Amino acid sequence: MAELKKVACEAIDKVSSELNDISQELWKNPELNFNEHHAHTILTDFLENQGFTVDRKYKLDTAFRATFGDESAGPHVAVLCEYDALPEIGHACGHNLIAELGVAAGVGIKTAMEASEQPIGKITIMGTPDEENRGGKLDLLQKGAFQKFDVAMMSHPAPNDSVLANMLAVDWVTVTYKGKASHAAAFPWEGVNALDAAVTCYQTVSCMRQQMKPTWRVHGIITKGGLRPNIIPEEAALEYYIRAPNKAELHMLREKIMNCFESAATATGCKVEYNFSEMPYLNVISNEALASSFEANARELGLDFKEHGMSTDSAPLGSTDMGNVSYVVPSIHPFFYIGTDEVNHTRGFTEATGAPAAQPYTILQGKAMAMTAIDVFTNNDLLHRIKTEFDNEPQRKA
Repeated sequence: MAELKKVACEAIDKVSSELNDISQELWKNPELNFNEHHAHTILTDFLENQGFTVDRKYKLDTAFRATFGDESAGPHVAVLCEYDALPEIGHACGHNLIAELGVAAGVGIKTAMEASEQPIGKITIMGTPDEENRGGKLDLLQKGAFQKFDVAMMSHPAPNDSVLANMLAVDWVTVTYKGKASHAAAFPWEGVNALDAAVTCYQTVSCMRQQMKPTWRVHGIITKGGLRPNIIPEEAALEYYIRAPNKAELHMLREKIMNCFESAATATGCKVEYNFSEMPYLNVISNEALASSFEANARELGLDFKEHGMSTDSAPLGSTDMGNVSYVVPSIHPFFYIGTDEVNHTRGFTEATGAPAAQPYTILQGKAMAMTAIDVFTNNDLLHRIKTEFDNEPQRKA
């Protein structure tokens, strides 16, 4: 096993320059949700040149699947790539690095599989578009793309290193208030002010924060407030994201916030409509047996989790559609430091994800992922512990 891990790491080092070129190409050409056509081409061309069997436009126009090995010979491991960017600020979440380390891990795993004396399993590098908007992984889940995997892994850049992802479940809701227009100066009593309802809603939700649990998050904006000051607005709208640590608490928070929506309508005489998403992002359930393997391999490569570490009980880091995958497949979603204290979704983090300083951290993550996959392929006891933990996970049954 140690020799296979060495082979994997050496293979990644041999293509490190190409991996950096891929990351830079994605960083310089940021693409938004379900429009990642250039990234799709760059990544699939590279994987095909590395000897993978590549399915372009796999179930979605900008998704892909690259495979190697035989699942009848052992476990089927998936390493996931993300590559969509954010509006206006580009790769401020570092998905260019996620894609880079994903294909790096693929190269290392494939080379180790070729060096093995006998077939040991199957590797799939899965390209998953649109994590930042409405969740490409959700569509892929619905289309059965994750049915045959034994484990799924990815790693995400951040200001800190963390093995166990503290990621919230999230739902989003649009709220529309409908009133009656009238001349705001001549006949205001004839109007029903939808903007008043929206403002009352916003303030009511803000007042409710005092009674929210520390791990709950609600944040929103007024997206429509009227046409002109001398017309009483007949329609106003808001958009909210609501987040909680798991499905059960998300449902609880949803009930509370709906009361805010309704009370604002009652107070102003407006009618209200609200629509939650059909598929909320779920919290990430980190498989601790798999995470322990990843942590041991990362430490072997020299990663000191104390230097830029983050405790597992620290504040949550947002939400991801990888959470939904973790309810279906034993998964890990660690975070890794890239040489900056800037936080995700800022222009400073965008700069950091394209900087040379991010490269050694990213390559290390690719190697650790490859080494963890080799553990899964070669250690039957580890795979048994991963699956036992997954089968008995209470959050999946709630």
